[in-house]
Amino acid sequence: MSLFDVSALLLTLSALFGWANRRFLHLPRSIGLLLMGLVASLVLAGVGAVLPDAPGYVALREALQQIDFTSVVISGMLAFLLFAGALSVHVPLLRERAGPVVTLAFIGTLISTGIVGFGFWGAARLFDYQLPLAWALVFAALISPTDPVAVLNTLRRVNLPKQLQVEIEGEALFNDGVGIVLFTFLLALAAGPGEEHTIGSALLELVREAGGGLALGCVTGYIAYRAMRTIDDFAVEVLITLALVTATYALAARLGTSGPLAVVAAGLLFGDRAPRDAMSERTEGYVTALWTLIDEVLNSVLFLLIGLEIVLLPYVPGAIRLALCAIPIVLVARFIAVSPPLLWPAWRSKLSVRNVPFLTWAGVRGGISVALALSLPDTGHKAAILIATYGVVLFSILVQGSTLPALARLTLHKPPPQS
Repeated sequence: MSLFDVSALLLTLSALFGWANRRFLHLPRSIGLLLMGLVASLVLAGVGAVLPDAPGYVALREALQQIDFTSVVISGMLAFLLFAGALSVHVPLLRERAGPVVTLAFIGTLISTGIVGFGFWGAARLFDYQLPLAWALVFAALISPTDPVAVLNTLRRVNLPKQLQVEIEGEALFNDGVGIVLFTFLLALAAGPGEEHTIGSALLELVREAGGGLALGCVTGYIAYRAMRTIDDFAVEVLITLALVTATYALAARLGTSGPLAVVAAGLLFGDRAPRDAMSERTEGYVTALWTLIDEVLNSVLFLLIGLEIVLLPYVPGAIRLALCAIPIVLVARFIAVSPPLLWPAWRSKLSVRNVPFLTWAGVRGGISVALALSLPDTGHKAAILIATYGVVLFSILVQGSTLPALARLTLHKPPPQS
């Protein structure tokens, strides 16, 4: 199948399943598409087990095998989805909540990685699965950061206090830089001898990638903003936003800095400044409509693809039990990781212990974790890590994502109305 054929298949299935969900199931779009993609994969896998030459099974399997999920997500969709998400963040409020956001994104990710790594390693030993600690930490690094795409998509359905919403959004947008650097560092250690890596080198790499990405995004975002101030042509200005995303992400890759963080920084700066004095009302309407549409379409395809990719998972004896153990381990680690801001005296008055259950449950994982798991080298441990990753992601999106509105009504601390 050609690239056009594969794209046509994914878009057609997204449209068909999206229509069926809207017409009959009435689930949130992302959950409905993921669920129907999962069911379709399981049905086809069952058909393939009985009739391995069945045309539908063979065609879908061949199409999915042609898709490099890691490249599609990390090098394709992610830049557009992050920029669209950053445009909607309330920057002044994010600046006000910078302390808790930085703590959750950086310290919280480090804490979660350590807890998940040792917990997953212990679970593997309990089931007599020979998983080295180094590979358990690799799994922890790819599963600990919350997925910005899944989190932002989920939060749209939940009525939250503004301060809490911006904390969760900010954490999800920024913690991928930490997670990817940790993942790269721990993967190099686990893969065997080679270039020497130390904690100091990992921290230096984190500063270089994260700091460089943020600086690059601020520069490109400001250039785009200044360029749009000099003209009033909605078609050109829409084109500038597209160029901003693609050029920033490509340039970050060339410079060795974090592309996701660069795009987030560009989106935050542009989204804060451009609507105030660089865009007419007509241009702002077109820009908002374009990025809303890009966000919705790419989200639909991504969540469908996550469900469909199940058909390609290998069979590993005992891996299902390990995946089921990974779910509570990740949740416990998340609970512990979101607690440090409550211990800081300067922030204690702004936060509430009652928010911790929601912060824990709102740590949704998604396509980025799957993409990182699929990028692992073909070792004897990749299959188990991939299955565990899918287990956590599916539980996260289907169970956590669908119950967040009810949990918000039950647990959230809501400040009294100001007189």
